[in-house]
Amino acid sequence: MSALKDRLRADLTTAMKARDELRSSTLRMVLTAITNAEVAGKQARELSDDDIIGVLSTEAKRRREAATAFEEGGRAEMAAKEAAEGEVIAEYLPAQLSGEEIARLVSEAIEQTGAAGEGMRAMGKVMGVVTPQVKGRADGGAVAAEVRRQLG
Repeated sequence: MSALKDRLRADLTTAMKARDELRSSTLRMVLTAITNAEVAGKQARELSDDDIIGVLSTEAKRRREAATAFEEGGRAEMAAKEAAEGEVIAEYLPAQLSGEEIARLVSEAIEQTGAAGEGMRAMGKVMGVVTPQVKGRADGGAVAAEVRRQLG
């Protein structure tokens, strides 16, 4: 079993003993998403730590989007709950990259692929190089925006 999944389970037990409702419900939700990912597809499999980070990133993104939607809908208490859940999930993700770090990685990828003169046609090529480097450490939309900016 992956070390990250063990840590999530141990933290869930601790949160339940401490009667921390927010943390325990969030960790239950995350562990359910991990289990669903493990049994999805034709054959069940054990997820690696990298796969689990991918699931955690997806869950964190869902919380950010839901918080924004609730905020726009005038439901501040629900937005605050979603944001708090996102913070709990973020504790298990690697440190997020800054805008400068993303820009540097994109520049290096453009140089590496020789895509400088190709313009937007090379976006897929550049994204293919950058995406594995930033997995779980940066939002895909922010990376794509930076690639567009540098290629455009």
